[in-house]
Amino acid sequence: MARHLMLLPGLICDERLWRDVRSGFDWDSSVPDLTQDDSIAAMATRVLAAAPERFALAGLSMGGYVALEIMRQAPERVTHLALLDTSARADDPARKKTRRKGIAMVGQGKFIGVSRGLLGSLIAPQHMGTEVARDVQAMSERVGQVAYLRQQVAIMNRVDSRPILSGIAVPTLVGVGEADKLTPPELAAEMAAAIPAAELVYFPDSAHLPTMENPESVVNVMNRWLER
Repeated sequence: MARHLMLLPGLICDERLWRDVRSGFDWDSSVPDLTQDDSIAAMATRVLAAAPERFALAGLSMGGYVALEIMRQAPERVTHLALLDTSARADDPARKKTRRKGIAMVGQGKFIGVSRGLLGSLIAPQHMGTEVARDVQAMSERVGQVAYLRQQVAIMNRVDSRPILSGIAVPTLVGVGEADKLTPPELAAEMAAAIPAAELVYFPDSAHLPTMENPESVVNVMNRWLER
């Protein structure tokens, strides 16, 4: 039976997030659409409805929140789990306030995809002004403001997934860009410490989007994970 890898994108991201790594896997893969729902639980349900009976699962940022919800809804279907540049925690009040500001700006007609200020939080300084930066901006504009609003609501209302971490019993990779400011390395270390036998990896030359910033490193690490 063919091996299948589900690759879950982050907030205001699409298939481009995973484009540079997909060809490096000797597995079938797909990137589900996470733009249609305004709750993490509904996103997970939609992914499960389209997925094979058994599959490997990788999520980056918001995709990691959905991956953890899938582990809550149907852990028996997942053969491997990768959590990249994400967190098991729920939003704290400060993060919710920041998200509400972003939502308010959209309401004022100020949606421009990823602003230069936000771009500096997503990618490492050395990638500013490069094709990677342009691709991140274009990706956000493709996803658009309607999906952005749904996704922000979903993220704000997500549950704390830390209580389920100790019950994860599949080969697990926890990875994070060394320069990630949005979900910093200490949050990755927290998850890895709570998941039995999880592997913790730091991606060099990367901030929040290592699949775009340093795809070769991500492919090498994920292939080792898929062989476990």
